[in-house]
Amino acid sequence: MKQKIVILQTSDVHGNILPINYASNEVANRGLAKLSEIIKEERENNENILLIDTGDILQGTPLAYYNARIGKASSNGIISVMNYLKYDAAVIGNHEFNYGQDYLRTAISEATFPWISNNILIKETGKPLSGTGYIIKKFENGIKLAVVGVTTKYIPHFEKPEEISNLNFEDAVISIKAALKEIEEETPDVVIVAYHGGFERDINTGEAVENITGENQGYELATNINGIDVLLTGHQHRKIANASIKDVHIVQPGAYGESLAKITLELEKRDNRWIICDKKSEIIIPKNKVDNNIINLINNLEVKTQKWLDTPIGESNRDILIGDPFKARLRDNEFIEFINKIQMEASETDISCSAIFDNNCIGFKAKITMRDIVSNYPYANTLKVLRIKGEDIKAALEKSAQYFCLKNNKIEINPKFLEPKIQHYNYDMWEGIEYIIDVSKKEGNRVSKLLYKSKMLKMEEYYNVVMNSYRAGGGGDYFMFDISKVVKDIPIDMTEIIANYIMKHKFIEVKVNNNWKVIQNSVS
Repeated sequence: MKQKIVILQTSDVHGNILPINYASNEVANRGLAKLSEIIKEERENNENILLIDTGDILQGTPLAYYNARIGKASSNGIISVMNYLKYDAAVIGNHEFNYGQDYLRTAISEATFPWISNNILIKETGKPLSGTGYIIKKFENGIKLAVVGVTTKYIPHFEKPEEISNLNFEDAVISIKAALKEIEEETPDVVIVAYHGGFERDINTGEAVENITGENQGYELATNINGIDVLLTGHQHRKIANASIKDVHIVQPGAYGESLAKITLELEKRDNRWIICDKKSEIIIPKNKVDNNIINLINNLEVKTQKWLDTPIGESNRDILIGDPFKARLRDNEFIEFINKIQMEASETDISCSAIFDNNCIGFKAKITMRDIVSNYPYANTLKVLRIKGEDIKAALEKSAQYFCLKNNKIEINPKFLEPKIQHYNYDMWEGIEYIIDVSKKEGNRVSKLLYKSKMLKMEEYYNVVMNSYRAGGGGDYFMFDISKVVKDIPIDMTEIIANYIMKHKFIEVKVNNNWKVIQNSVS
């Protein structure tokens, strides 16, 4: 007799509980309130359900920010929703650390389900920060599942050292091998690895699709570890279903609560053991239904968040809008100059770099509210000042210049910044220097002009540069930057820095000095 097990996976929800776009307050087809209806339907139609989240759920929306930083409610609204949905387990994602370790620990303690990250260990005890590294779930039909959780070991490159100094981030492969040995005596029928990380290689060809840094090890996990039946992944925001590497079934459910992964395993009993005879998976997109129980559960927090978002804090002489994000990345513009100047004032430096993080950023209206700020700066970054050489600045500009390519004699976005993960946030634009990027030249030789205070930037001379904490740690493969070069830390969330700047100046006069541009064949 055959039996069926259904695994439902969310990942990279990034605080999206309600079906709303906070920048405009328009309805959006996303969020746990919508996915809940799919989960309910699956529970009604299937006896044996496992619901897993693979990380990055506590951060990402104004509601999540208000919950963590402003409202500081007695209980975590996002965890309340996860408890309501009856998750079986959740994996710690890298963004779970954005609001500090105390916030994460409290979230873990409030959950009615276990958090599982086998490779994030407390130095003093050697035990997982999450409390446990894996779960064993036995269904009424006798089928036993083991779920091992692991998290990208690259977190030290993203977070402030002092925030994670008490933790060790072990290699995912080593950690999973150790966990699988430990659970051998449990004799699970199905072994699932739930990994907050993605794929460093093409899942079909095995060719590297990024620098092999250890941030993503999905391909290595599937090829180098025996005994994994299903690999649940995340971090890269991809939608992957009905795929496999060797005999490991792999999935990734997308991001922002816009979709859910469903894995169906069919097992039959042979010689007193349950054997998997079929694996299949699909990505499910939510329909129009919304779970009103979640709407009610989160309503108090949402009302307070909306009131806070609509609080006016200042105004400018005109709108500071992005318009066309692609064009805004080709030439100096009001928005990016505004952000860079805020960073420069906060850090007391005269060179800064920043990015337009994604194409949902729209900029600021003339009357600026908190909604404008958190919608355009969704990450809980702080600022750091690095003392680096001129040659490091040039290398960083050349790295950013890789964002572009020529196709049919037109400047376009390099596909490497779109697949396997969209990475608009890894293209920086600078203030305090003058430069031209010529896309018609070969990569590594595209910076055709580089001046500081109207003179050529000296390659061997040192300069102080302010940037966000992600970039300062070398995030995005900016290996010319690292924490050892930090000379000043500004431990305040960038959203707060922007708000403080606007409230201090009250009236902002928008200017653009056109200190940089991207050209083709010396034609702008």
